[in-house]
Amino acid sequence: MKKKITIGTRGSKLALIYAKIAEKNINKFKSKFSIKSVSIKKIITKGDKIQNKRLSDIGGKGLFTKKIEKELLNKKIDIAVHALKDIPSMESKKLFTNCFLKRNDPRDVLITRKKQKFKSLKKNSIVGTSSFRREFQLRRIRKDLIYKLIRGNVDTRINKLKHKFYDAIILSYAGLKSLKMQKNISQVFSLSEIIPSAGQGVIALQCRKNDFEIIKLLQVINHKPTNICANAERDVLKVLDGDCETPVGVNAKINDNKLNIVTELFSLDGKKRFYLKSSKKLYLAHLAGKELGEKIKKRSKNLYKKKR
Repeated sequence: MKKKITIGTRGSKLALIYAKIAEKNINKFKSKFSIKSVSIKKIITKGDKIQNKRLSDIGGKGLFTKKIEKELLNKKIDIAVHALKDIPSMESKKLFTNCFLKRNDPRDVLITRKKQKFKSLKKNSIVGTSSFRREFQLRRIRKDLIYKLIRGNVDTRINKLKHKFYDAIILSYAGLKSLKMQKNISQVFSLSEIIPSAGQGVIALQCRKNDFEIIKLLQVINHKPTNICANAERDVLKVLDGDCETPVGVNAKINDNKLNIVTELFSLDGKKRFYLKSSKKLYLAHLAGKELGEKIKKRSKNLYKKKR
């Protein structure tokens, strides 16, 4: 094993928190793997630089990961730390992502200036979200609101709300919890109200496919229940060839030795909704995501995809 391990991450406050959580987990096994030091390298990505456009208009989710992955492939870092939901469904064949830390709360939350609940917002209130998925899910509850794009890190988005550019914003619970900013939350949406994006609340650790020593290390810190759920959710995305523009929610849970998975897919205009769920014995969990993805894809007749 290398004596010095370098972790690569985005430079945002939240990304650095995720990297420090990964570092803490690795440090528990320093002596076992003869590691002398673990350091964190900040990498500014294109997604961090461009804050005024929808991700799908400037290259998709990969904008948050490409530069970090390039550093990984060039051996300038040994491990990349990502929010799993930021990783495109199809990654480089030379890279390997199969280490997931224990999942944080995957739910979405509402933040308003006066702690209003979603159903209490006035007609034509402006709701900020960066996701078609969230927009279409929320429209099912409130068609009388105005949904607008919002980009930027958590602090930036909350400041835009405070300065009245928006009346409400939607964020992930996991990010706010990690930043210790839960006091800002006005409402937590249940998983039946809003099904989150695949991998939401999961920290993923990525390495080179041929770096067998690092793979052994990551196997030790991998959280198996999270791994099972995350891979099932990602398998749905892979079947759909999903990207940041795909309006799909997926969530998997383990209960009573079964993997229960639910997915919700919308047509591109948000007018048609396709909903499916399944339950598999844990020994068949590796099949669950692919099977559910194929079923919902067939049912949707590709209405979720842009015509090429």
